[in-house]
Amino acid sequence: MIQVGMYNTLKVSRRVEFGFYLDDGKDGILLPKRFAPKILRIGDEIKVFLYHDSDNRLIATTQKPAGVVGDIVQLKCVSTTEHGAFLDWGLMKDIFVARSQQLTTMHKGGEYLVKIYIDEQTGRIAATEKIEKQISNDVLTVKEMDEVELYVQRKSDLGFVMIINNKHSGLLHANEVYRNLQVGDKLKGFIKTIRADNKIDLVLDKPGYARVEKEEEKILRLLKEHNNFLPYYDKSDPQDIYDFFGMSKKTFKMTLGALYKQHKINFEKNGIIAVEK
Repeated sequence: MIQVGMYNTLKVSRRVEFGFYLDDGKDGILLPKRFAPKILRIGDEIKVFLYHDSDNRLIATTQKPAGVVGDIVQLKCVSTTEHGAFLDWGLMKDIFVARSQQLTTMHKGGEYLVKIYIDEQTGRIAATEKIEKQISNDVLTVKEMDEVELYVQRKSDLGFVMIINNKHSGLLHANEVYRNLQVGDKLKGFIKTIRADNKIDLVLDKPGYARVEKEEEKILRLLKEHNNFLPYYDKSDPQDIYDFFGMSKKTFKMTLGALYKQHKINFEKNGIIAVEK
């Protein structure tokens, strides 16, 4: 089945002067010559992205857009009309955001967080800034401890409201944030807690002791690589800890505690040392 707005693997059915036609079970879908590999031959299969051109013809391309249907992405506005705005999403044809799908009037040069969808009336790919309607926690597809894809949607008094796997909403509390975050940033995180009302709390590190076991190995390796001493301890700046170890200060302190109890490290005035066996 052909899926518009998604990647499809199709077989080359015939060649023409201006490109190749790919078999869709009907008249074929054009892959313009400029996007076709030079080694492409009739009978080959090729992975392409499908969308409609300005004349509403279904077109295949090997260009990679910033997202596919269902994805939430941050895109830059390149032009506007009285009917809406056009955003650059990596293809020759920009994606359209109708004025009715904008939260505030979009302006050229601005960057906006939008969700890609298929417009039911036209069948074309479009984008909407009204993401809240696309996000629901009524039926969850995640569970506690799951690793998830996160998008920063907005800042709140408690921290950051995050979009989870393009489907759900969750909160990353301020005390769990140890790096600079901006609206539109994409990163990985974990489901910390799912409350009775299906509200989700998130963390950027894996919850629980299993995380500490992995980080123990990292700290011991780094100690070995730096002559058994590291100038970091529980009073170090959280950003310095993250820049060097790639972990939050909370995880760092938990891991140091575990290593100390195992008699693998000792604390110095301005750092930690490895215990030589």
